[in-house]
Amino acid sequence: MTATATNIGLDGVIAAETKLSAIDGEQGQLIIGGYSLEQVATQLQFEELVYLLWYGTLPTVPQLKAFDIMLKRFRQLPDNVLDVLRVAARQQKQPMDALRIGLSVADLDQQELDSNALSCLILSRSASIVATYQRLLSGDPPVAPDDSLSHAANYLYMGSGVRPTQTTAKGMETYLNTVIEHGLNASTFAARVIIATQSDLLSAVVGAVGALKGPLHGGAPGPALEMVFEIGSAENAEPAIRAKLNAGERLMGFGHRVYKVRDPRADVLAAAAEALYVNGQQRAFYELAKTVETVAIDLLAEYKPGRRLQTNVEFYTALLLHGLQLDPTFFAPTFAIARVAGWIAHCYEQSKTGRLIRPKSRYVGERNTSIAPIALRSHLNLLSAERN
Repeated sequence: MTATATNIGLDGVIAAETKLSAIDGEQGQLIIGGYSLEQVATQLQFEELVYLLWYGTLPTVPQLKAFDIMLKRFRQLPDNVLDVLRVAARQQKQPMDALRIGLSVADLDQQELDSNALSCLILSRSASIVATYQRLLSGDPPVAPDDSLSHAANYLYMGSGVRPTQTTAKGMETYLNTVIEHGLNASTFAARVIIATQSDLLSAVVGAVGALKGPLHGGAPGPALEMVFEIGSAENAEPAIRAKLNAGERLMGFGHRVYKVRDPRADVLAAAAEALYVNGQQRAFYELAKTVETVAIDLLAEYKPGRRLQTNVEFYTALLLHGLQLDPTFFAPTFAIARVAGWIAHCYEQSKTGRLIRPKSRYVGERNTSIAPIALRSHLNLLSAERN
């Protein structure tokens, strides 16, 4: 299919076949590896879900143990990665930039690795890079990984220096499982394009990080949280949101390009967030967020009838990660350390096709233009600008 005015940006163009996930935007359903989101998000360890996506089946006990050992083998960051992260922290680089920089040199301490080992290295060290950068950016020393902890729990531990509770570890694991994979989005497509050239896996993941960094893809869970703080109280929700809509502002955390109903990931993350906000001021903040959500949906239906703008993953991502005491600047990198597993799975799939991804473009420029002598070009360029 060639690009037309209706599918510029490859909108609606099928570019790959996949067994990794299926999205039904009209029904609000997400299938990951053949299982419903609700199942995989709450019933599987993150390591089990990664294994499913990479190898096509849920692991047995011995398989999971061996896989876990391989992941833990690469948790410790080598000195070269720590050095560049320290430089990035001194220069106050954004966390997504630190992840890109750190991953670019993440395998320098290794000789040739097979695809399984390299995949485990990328997944493990992406989490360690983000967690370590949290420490360095705050002026704190890095925390060594704890091999008695799961991937999700260790990420929280390395970032905070405090062993997570069972509740907080479960909250992080639910989040990682929920956002691990979501079809052929921009960063996943970028990874598949790169690996399709027969480039290496690390290059494909670094490219995907670059795509995710862009706000049109990486989203805005931070601003969604800021909106709740800005509103401050339940009685202020309607006037504050109405003022935003009257000013033509976009409500962060609502509406999705694919989902025309409530994003199924929002429900899963809402339940996980609720477990963190149990009493006192924490519970009051959670209830305020729920009120803001209800008012926002009602007002969006009033101001934008027919648009079906419902809660998306960003809103409850913000609430859950705030409950886990992550700084908003680390929301996107935390998303990335989960999606790394999905990117790698897509690279495996794409590599099996042996096909280069090479879409066409439609030329809309001038034709048969004469080349003017260089001495006349300033005058001709001025005339052209005046005409335009």
